[in-house]
Amino acid sequence: MGREFVEIFDEWVHTYDDSVSGKDEEYRDVFVKYNEILQAVADATIGPVVEFGVGTGNLTEKLLARRLEVVGVEPNEAMRKATAEKLADLTLIDGDFLEFQAGIKPQSFVSSYAFHHLTDAEKAQAFKIYAEQLPAGGKVVFADTLFASESAKKEIVAFEQTRGHANLVEDLNREYYTTVPVMEKLATDAGFTVKLSRMNNYVFLIDATKK
Repeated sequence: MGREFVEIFDEWVHTYDDSVSGKDEEYRDVFVKYNEILQAVADATIGPVVEFGVGTGNLTEKLLARRLEVVGVEPNEAMRKATAEKLADLTLIDGDFLEFQAGIKPQSFVSSYAFHHLTDAEKAQAFKIYAEQLPAGGKVVFADTLFASESAKKEIVAFEQTRGHANLVEDLNREYYTTVPVMEKLATDAGFTVKLSRMNNYVFLIDATKK
C-alpha cells in the first residue's frame, strides 16, 4: 500500500520544498513547472476533496485557495506535523491511498507525486475504491510520473545513470512507476473516462471522471 516508503519522507520533509523549487539539480527535471502542475490539479478538482500524500501542503494550499473543503491524508508523521504547522485549520488524518477514513462524501480524490508508491495491482484496487465512493461526474485528479512505455522508462533510467544521478535512478528502479497505457486501462476498467496530459518530461496529469 505504499507504506514501505513512509520512512523515506522522514528525510524528505527537510528537503522536499528545496527539491521542488529546483534547488536540487538531480531532481530538477522531475519538478519542472511544479507550480503549474499543482495548479492544474487544483483547477480540475471539484469539492469536497480528499488529498492523498499531502506532504508539505503545497497542493493543499492551492486547493484551499479555491475555497474547496479538503481532508488531507498523509501516512508520514513528520510530514503531517510540518503541514499542520503550516495549515493549522486543515483536517489532516493518518492514512494512505487504500485505507483512509475521511469523514466526508468526496467529489474528488487528488494527489501529486505519490501514486507511484502503489503497485499496478494496488493502483487498480485504489481506482475501484474511488469509483465506489464517488458520484457520477466525480473526479480522480493525480499528477505523477508516467512513462510512454517500458522501453521509454529504461531509456530515461539509462540517461539519468549517464548524468550520475544515482539517487534518482534508485528511486526510478525501486518505486512502482507505470506506463500511460497501463494507467489508462486501470482507470477505464474501474468505470472512469480518463484524459492524460504531459506536464513535463516525467509527469502527466491524470484527469479521470466517473461515468
